[in-house]
Amino acid sequence: MSAGHDAGGAAAAVVARLTELGASLAAAESLTGGLVAAEVTSVPGASRAFRGSVTAYATDLKRDVLGVDGRLLDERGAVDPDVARAMAAGVRRALGADWGVATTGVAGPDPQDGQPVGTVYVAVAGPGGEDKVRSLRLNGGRADIRKETVRGALALLLGELPGNERAQDTEENGGT
Repeated sequence: MSAGHDAGGAAAAVVARLTELGASLAAAESLTGGLVAAEVTSVPGASRAFRGSVTAYATDLKRDVLGVDGRLLDERGAVDPDVARAMAAGVRRALGADWGVATTGVAGPDPQDGQPVGTVYVAVAGPGGEDKVRSLRLNGGRADIRKETVRGALALLLGELPGNERAQDTEENGGT
């Protein structure tokens, strides 16, 4: 991402675009522990688009609240692209939002579910059945990984929102 697209700038762009579309957003967060929701709700007017969030830090909450398949969690653990996808779809359903965004991964200090620190998956689920997962390999300490995960999740969402095809193209090509 370019310097002009920090998490705060991406959150403001997400809120503006969702408001223009008359669409709503919900977040399902694991390793970010509510930071995506905090970033989005720091934007004035976020209440027009943001429905709420579920911080499903525990694996059983991913299953019981967000509807992630228990077998998937048992077989692969919580740090998995399909788990991220299911979390995004699940929070969308649970909170009655048009769009869902999700984060799951390993912020450290120790590996989890056989995954090294810095392994992160962010996902988006949309109203037309759109879903997208992005794998991130992040460096730094726990706080850095969590911050970059928020940035990655918001960038993925922004790129998937209708009318933001250029933002998606720019993000996938290293920014401009």
